Amino acid sequence: MDLFEYQGKQYFARYDIPVSPGGPADTVDEAVAAANAAGYPVVVKAQVQVGGRGKAGGIKLADNEAEARQHAEAILGMDIKGHVVKRVWVENASDIEEEYYVSFTLDRAEKKHLMMLSREGGVEIEVVAEENPDAIIKLHIDPVDGLSADVARQACIDANLPERAIDGATDIIVKLYRCYTEGDCDLAEINPLILKPTGEVHALDAKVTLDGNAEYRHPEWEAFKGLTEMDEREKMAAEKDLQYIGLDGTVGIIANGAGLAMSTLDVVNQVGGSAANFLDIGGGANADVMAGALEVINFDENVKSIFINIFGGITRGEEVAKGIVEALNRVELKAPIVIRLDGTNAEEGRQILLDAGIPESKLRSEPTMLAAAKTVVGLANA
Repeated sequence: MDLFEYQGKQYFARYDIPVSPGGPADTVDEAVAAANAAGYPVVVKAQVQVGGRGKAGGIKLADNEAEARQHAEAILGMDIKGHVVKRVWVENASDIEEEYYVSFTLDRAEKKHLMMLSREGGVEIEVVAEENPDAIIKLHIDPVDGLSADVARQACIDANLPERAIDGATDIIVKLYRCYTEGDCDLAEINPLILKPTGEVHALDAKVTLDGNAEYRHPEWEAFKGLTEMDEREKMAAEKDLQYIGLDGTVGIIANGAGLAMSTLDVVNQVGGSAANFLDIGGGANADVMAGALEVINFDENVKSIFINIFGGITRGEEVAKGIVEALNRVELKAPIVIRLDGTNAEEGRQILLDAGIPESKLRSEPTMLAAAKTVVGLANA
């Protein structure tokens, strides 16, 4: 779950990370009230989960109530890269001497947490990585050992932060790591982390992604869902309890198991195609689950062909085949299916599909994942 900036700052505040005083607003009057409470000058910031807000006019400085009202009227309802602004965050403006970058995420290849720290903040870290990679300090952290203040301080020194910023930055980095680990985040990022002329270090922005697998531990996360942006495909999938992520390609993907689903995306890409989604049906490939998966994929107008990739283990091949046949009686598909069925009772499953008499224009079976990928991509590109 990706949080909006103001939600991320509220999350940071739980871990005593200093953020600017302010408040969210859904109306112009609420924005003015938040500005008056925060104290002028204030910054009125569009709350959308997309970059480029400032360039689009979604971040404005207001020195008085009239300007706060004017900016709120202009920003609320604004379209920023296809995202309509429904809420603004109004906060007390900060004087900035320098801007830094810090984040924590998981490096799966290393099986460790990864901290990135740079003296060059306020811009996208990808830009810094491309133009000046030596400006980014990367530190892997063993989850068993955690992050000590001494290690965080040395990272600040290695990143060439000025002496007057090191104490404050060290304190925030340790707190951000705690937020990231105890708060069950996939990503916790501050960009920019600012040094004020007074010497204080302060989180001026917040980017937080929460690990949905940990939601059961956090009933308080329910409050974050009000304005969570989810496309229509993902909403439909969530209603059907499907593990689905929408993408921009033309090949719909259904697989049983996250690893197989990711491998399927890779092989489609390798043979010149592009996936329209990630969809993991797990161990349930019965008619209800399969019909739900096909309904979600069928909803996507960009899908030109569908790749069902099933490796039977606990889920037996004949049950998968029965589920597909029954699902096809429920869902009128706009795109042809290519299926690769392997594993437990795969031959029985393939025979069931053959006996069902489904036209080849609607469903084809291929013996291997590579052959199926080539076929499905060819159909998508036809």
